[in-house]
Order: sequence, then structure tokens, then C-alpha cells
Amino acid sequence: MRSTVRLDDDLMLDLKAKAQSEGISLARMLNRTLRTGLKVERERPAIRQQFQQNSYAMGTPLVDVDKALALAGTLDDQEVIQKMSLRR
Repeated sequence: MRSTVRLDDDLMLDLKAKAQSEGISLARMLNRTLRTGLKVERERPAIRQQFQQNSYAMGTPLVDVDKALALAGTLDDQEVIQKMSLRR
């Protein structure tokens, strides 16, 4: 069967070089390469097992989580102050 296929320049150069080094035609090299690629695709497992993350209840928060960013900022500030006091 004949067909027109557009290949990237680098692929065509690689195919031609490989065909020439093996002493076969470009068409035969292209067919072999396509068969190998399709075979690999068919042999791959069709369905991968979906990752599932377990979650656990952590109880009621001990702080107001509505202002979590403010709390994080305060904790960062306290840590910086503690580090600065240790340098003296």
C-alpha cells in the first residue's frame, strides 16, 4: 500500500542513516520501525492501577483554621525572634 507521510527532518535523516548502515531500503526500515513501535504499544498494560491515598480523621483543630495564614506568619515571626536571640 502506498501512502504519503510527512516526517520531521531529524527523523528522516536518522531513518536513512540506519537503513543505509543495515543495507536495506528506507521503506523497509520505516515499516520495521513502525511495527516495533506499535508492538510496544500493544504489549503495554492497558489499565494502570489508580493511585489511592488513604485519609484519616485528625480530630477537631486546636486553633482557628480560618486565620491559618496569620497563625503561620506569627509562628514564623516567633521562630525568627528566637533564632536572633540565640545569636547574641
